[in-house]
Amino acid sequence: MKNTAALLLLLAQTALAQTPTPNDQARFLAGLPQEGSPLATLAARSEFNSHAKELDAAWADAEERQLRPIREWSPLGLPEAVNDTSPLLYVFSGPDFLHARTFFPNASTYVLAAVEPVGLPPDVTKLSEGELGASLRNLRNTLNASLSFSFFITADMKKDLQATKLTGTLPVLYVFLARCGCHIQSVENVWLDAAGKVLTDKETKTPGARITFLGTQGQTQTLYYFATNIASWALKQDASFLRFCDNLGATNGFTKSASYLMHLPEFSTIRDYLLNNCRTMTQDDSGIPWRDFPRDRWNVQAFGWYPGPIDLFKQHFQPDLAEYYRNNEVAMIPFGIGYQWRPKLSTLIYGVSKMVVRKALPVVEETPSR
Repeated sequence: MKNTAALLLLLAQTALAQTPTPNDQARFLAGLPQEGSPLATLAARSEFNSHAKELDAAWADAEERQLRPIREWSPLGLPEAVNDTSPLLYVFSGPDFLHARTFFPNASTYVLAAVEPVGLPPDVTKLSEGELGASLRNLRNTLNASLSFSFFITADMKKDLQATKLTGTLPVLYVFLARCGCHIQSVENVWLDAAGKVLTDKETKTPGARITFLGTQGQTQTLYYFATNIASWALKQDASFLRFCDNLGATNGFTKSASYLMHLPEFSTIRDYLLNNCRTMTQDDSGIPWRDFPRDRWNVQAFGWYPGPIDLFKQHFQPDLAEYYRNNEVAMIPFGIGYQWRPKLSTLIYGVSKMVVRKALPVVEETPSR
């Protein structure tokens, strides 16, 4: 009887040891080496080898062309933001943890907000033999736009991430975390109540995910992604996301490839929230309009060049921003960003608030459901 119990315990421990962790899953989806991983057997398949080779090549190109130049330039160009450990608020982000991390490696908390669905934590062991290759291929298709052009193509991403069992933004976030050298500790689906408190066991209109991870220097950091509509009319009906952001205290703001939505009256609420609550704002020309930074409260400068929007958004040309570039000696940037993604064509705007920033509110404990 004792021998049987010991055997069962051993078998249970063995099974537990072989259960892939979120970090194992992330490294697999990222095409990273799998020696000693519970997923090593699955990684021996040709589909994974092809996935790894293609991602290695795409990542090497992005690293040389964009990521390394951003890392080298940011401490000089954005000193108040890049060295700050304050939370980073990135609206209209999609699952773009990559650029949030590259520009702001020291943020204690990353808060991403977009309309793309969260999905469930991915588990590649649940993919059938015929599903693995297609799932990894669709994931690469989604990643390629961001790695090549610095932004996601929303319609394509929606199609690719609904085509297989690797759904939602979490698979993409996993890849970026792993490829950025972060070690995932925990992942959970969360929701926000009306007061902006985080729930883990009760679904609401504002779903999200919380990922705790170790950064490359061994520091514990947190990533939140919320699937939420931040149009003014939607925030009037449900302001839970803004109430969550209130609890962060002063943040650094970031946005790019934002479809010029904050140029429209329909998105004035989130525009004003950023201007009133961020200590810095880093963006391309598709973010807050140049004219809308109150000069009595913000010091604003621009880098790179301003060729104007791409044809799809040509109605959002900013004459005052063009005049700034004509009349000032503007420092160039050694990388591309946003819709005008080619080097020497990109616009980067950096604002620093002159106002005294508020302190973070006390940590809000999770609210249990009733």
